[in-house]
Amino acid sequence: MSRSESQCDVWLSRVREHLQEECYSRGVVRNYPIAVRRFLRHLKQRGQAVESVAPDDVEHYLATLGAERRCGPFTDGTRHRHRAAIRMLLRLVHGEWPPVVAPTTAHAIAARAMVVELDAWMKDLRGLSPSTRRHRRAEAFRLIEWLHERGKTIGTVTVADLDAYIAWRGASMRRTSIADLVATLRSVLRYLHDSGHLPFDLAMAIKGPKIYALEAIPSTIRPEDVRRALEALERDRSPRGLRDYAIWTLLATYGLRAGEIVGLRLSDIDWRHERLRIRHTKTGALSTLPLLRGPADALFDYLRHGRPTTTDRAVFLRSQAPYRALCNSTSVYGIVTRRLAAVGVFPTGKRGAHVLRHSRAVSLLHGGVPLKIIGDILGHRAECSTAAYLKLAADDLRSVALDLPAGVTP
Repeated sequence: MSRSESQCDVWLSRVREHLQEECYSRGVVRNYPIAVRRFLRHLKQRGQAVESVAPDDVEHYLATLGAERRCGPFTDGTRHRHRAAIRMLLRLVHGEWPPVVAPTTAHAIAARAMVVELDAWMKDLRGLSPSTRRHRRAEAFRLIEWLHERGKTIGTVTVADLDAYIAWRGASMRRTSIADLVATLRSVLRYLHDSGHLPFDLAMAIKGPKIYALEAIPSTIRPEDVRRALEALERDRSPRGLRDYAIWTLLATYGLRAGEIVGLRLSDIDWRHERLRIRHTKTGALSTLPLLRGPADALFDYLRHGRPTTTDRAVFLRSQAPYRALCNSTSVYGIVTRRLAAVGVFPTGKRGAHVLRHSRAVSLLHGGVPLKIIGDILGHRAECSTAAYLKLAADDLRSVALDLPAGVTP
């Protein structure tokens, strides 16, 4: 056996072991090694080592895949399966795929170094969360590239340039999004001035729309729509259905944020003392809530009959291999919107987990629960954060309105 054949067998064996360890379906376990073997044979014919494969090599291979077949080229579905199998192989070879492309031009190198310095400043001196840093890094890089395309640099940027950038970025944004954009740019500009990249501090020179306290009305849905979705979910006894029902029950009972669902760990469930520990993603605080009967039953049912066997300590996992923790809040957003759509509910305004959070706050207000208690449940630090939900309880406010004095007309 030649050395190249031996290497092919080694990587093929690695792929099979990985598929078994990650509990992929029988169809994937059967089909992926076939696609990998075909790709490795292609590399052997070209005299190319799998370690030297670049993204362009993969795309060229896929473009010509099956062209010599008498029954015609491969379908898009087959080509997609081959691409997924090859990417799995290359992740095993390189650790990640596609590989991170290092900058080559002087501008790209300088821009990357500046953004890396910005991230260290946000992390070490400001203590910002990873999601906030990721958002601001992206905005800083976008601004640098926008200026570069117009023949400008950070060192020569003017207020007029920044106004033009905000107008370009905010063309399709709402007022609140533009205000967030301006706040992000101010933070970036402060860093650029403090670090010497920008000769003048232009942070306060840019203006955004005026946003008034409690101006927006939180999105919500009717309690009967929440019940309909929960009833439909309860009838779905598939592993995915059990997971989604447990998530929905937690959202509807405690008004959790999507990030708090994603961050929930098995150690956060205290079955003996019937407690649930929540890490609040927005404030960083820890709360201990009573583990009520409904959420406890839903969690127990999912953990016993729906959750895959894995060493991952996250409570909620993907419903398909590879079985990993839900990657981010977007996963929970999809779970909420899909299940609402399944019962014919399409909320206006914001959607996702926050719709159930708002609805839970309103139901507690209707039940006469004090704002302080509602804030404790939702993980708010100040009552003013909870006060926004009062706007959704108009009927309750009318019931406590004072009568006008005699002789006074409205």
